[in-house]
Amino acid sequence: MFTATSTLSSTCAITHPGGCEIGPRPIDLHLKAIRSMGARIQEVNNGFISCEADKLKGCDIQLDYPSVGATEQIMLASVFAEGETCIRNAAKEPEIVDLQNFLISLGVNMSGAGTSVIRIKGGNKRLRDVEHTVIPDRIVAGTYLVAAAITGGDLRIKNVVPEHLSSVISSLRESGSHINIKKNMIYISGPARPKAVEIVRTLPYPGFPTDMQAQMVALLSVARGTSIVVETVFENRYKHVEELLRMGANIKLEGRLAVIKGVKKLKGANVTARDLRGGAALVLAGLAAEGETVVNGVKLIERGYERIDEKLSQVGAKIEKMD
Repeated sequence: MFTATSTLSSTCAITHPGGCEIGPRPIDLHLKAIRSMGARIQEVNNGFISCEADKLKGCDIQLDYPSVGATEQIMLASVFAEGETCIRNAAKEPEIVDLQNFLISLGVNMSGAGTSVIRIKGGNKRLRDVEHTVIPDRIVAGTYLVAAAITGGDLRIKNVVPEHLSSVISSLRESGSHINIKKNMIYISGPARPKAVEIVRTLPYPGFPTDMQAQMVALLSVARGTSIVVETVFENRYKHVEELLRMGANIKLEGRLAVIKGVKKLKGANVTARDLRGGAALVLAGLAAEGETVVNGVKLIERGYERIDEKLSQVGAKIEKMD
C-alpha cells in the first residue's frame, strides 16, 4: 500500500510499499527508472521517500528483471513525460496488455505490450473520458480450478481468458484433471486422486505464475507420487508449507525447492494464513481434508478473493466464515 502527499509543485512523499511478506520486495527498479526520467529521489525521515521533478523526460530504460509493477509504473510515468520512452525487458503479463489497451483508449500513442519492448510517446496534454472493463483475474480463476482438482469435483468457470491460464491448465492436466475450454469458459473435472507432477517451476509470464505456487503445492500434497516445485521469483514463499505439515502433508524444503510426497488424505487442523496466496492454499487443503479445518488470518485472503466462502459454498463446499 502506498500513501502519498503532494502539492501543486511536482513534489511528493511516499512510503515504502507493504504487502505480503514473501521475501525481499525492493523498489529499486522503480526508483532507477524514475531517476533516469529526471526525477530527484531521496530517503527522508520515518521511512518516506521524497520525489521531485520539474518535468519527466522520455528515455530508454533497460529493466534488470521483467517486473510487472516497474513496467506499469514506467508506462504511466511516460504518458505525460516529454518525448518517447522505450522499456526493454518489459514484463509480458496480461495485465500489462490490459493497461496498454486502457491507455490507448485514453488517447496515448503506445505499442509493444505483451512483448519485451514497449514504446510510449509522451507529451500528452489531455486524455479522453472512457469506460474500460478490467480483464478477469487469472489467479482467482486458477485458484478455483485447483479447488475442483483437489476435491475431485466438477466446475465451470465463466468470464475467464483461458490463454492467460495456459501454464496452470497444463499442470492441472498433467495431474489428472480433465479440462475443456470453450471461448471464455473453462470446464474442469477433477480426478479421484491427483497424479504427481514431475516439476513445477515458477517463472514470469507466460511461465507458471508464482501466485499459483501455493495452491499447486496444496494439490500435489495429496497426489499419487512425488512432485518437485521450484520457486524462482520470491525466496520466502513457502510459509504455507509449515501449515500444510500440520495437516499431515509430507513436504521437504531445500532452499527454493520443495519435494512433495503425496499422502492419501490431509487431516483437518487449526492453521494460519501467513500471506494471501498461501491462505487460499490452506482453504483448498481444508476442502480436501478429513475433519474440520480452521484457517486463521482471513483478512489476508480477502485481499485477493471477494466472498470466497460464499462462492465455494455455492458449489457444494462446507465452509463458513467466523468472526
